[in-house]
Amino acid sequence: MSLSAVTSKSEDATPSPVKILPLNVARPGAGSRQFRRFGQALVNNFVPPIICAAILLLIWQIAFGRAGATLPAPTVVWKEASDLIIDPFFRNGPQDIGLGWRTLTSLQRVGIGFSLASAVGILVGAIVGQSIWAMRGLDPIFQILRTVPPLAWLPISLAAFRDSQPSAIFVIFITSIWPILINTAVGVRNIPQDYRNVAQVLRLNHFEFFWKIMMPSAAPYIFTGLRIGIGLAWLAIVAAEMLTGGVGIGFFIWDAWNSSRLPDIVVALFYIGAVGFVLDRIVGFIGHLVARGA
Repeated sequence: MSLSAVTSKSEDATPSPVKILPLNVARPGAGSRQFRRFGQALVNNFVPPIICAAILLLIWQIAFGRAGATLPAPTVVWKEASDLIIDPFFRNGPQDIGLGWRTLTSLQRVGIGFSLASAVGILVGAIVGQSIWAMRGLDPIFQILRTVPPLAWLPISLAAFRDSQPSAIFVIFITSIWPILINTAVGVRNIPQDYRNVAQVLRLNHFEFFWKIMMPSAAPYIFTGLRIGIGLAWLAIVAAEMLTGGVGIGFFIWDAWNSSRLPDIVVALFYIGAVGFVLDRIVGFIGHLVARGA
């Protein structure tokens, strides 16, 4: 073998130089693009409501800003009831408290009544939804009872409980249970037969079937009923407190009307609307998490 051949082979065996790949460094404009997307989302979600609210306030001011108007204009509401907006948690006496405390009192009653309605409504709805005969027999009764106005239940509850606190909770319960019960029954009734067959093959007991099959499948129906129910519960407590008294926001509106404090009533209405909106969004968000997890 010649020297030139050996040299050629040794040169061919020389390893090729290692290529150094550049690190995956974020481009300088990536952060600015994310900031722009965040700003665009902020503008899309908040700017339209702010503009619409400003237009409505302007129309309100123009319509009732003149002298002798029957309703207070926004400037009058701010002038006479700004303390309820700026400091909602003041406490100067048993009845002289801020709207924040009154709202929390009403929310406590709603929480108790709505929790009871949710537990009973989901349980009874699941049982009724399992039987076609129970569904056909009880659905007309449910439909009749759910159309009874909340205040119509108040005399019955006062006669039964002899106290305003449990009476208000009962009104919340009996008003909000029907959409929860009916939607749960419909959701259970619409569970696909394949899911029931799988439960039979796996020999799931009643509790396992309820938790692993029934609840995930009927979750959209159940949370639709819960969202309707929480709205009805919030409406019912405001109406019930107007007659039962106490320190809730409903009694505050009635007391302000008797004292001719219309600006206070307007502020209380904004509180009621804002709290109702938040409650609906909370239940909807929980329903989204449950449905996604299912």
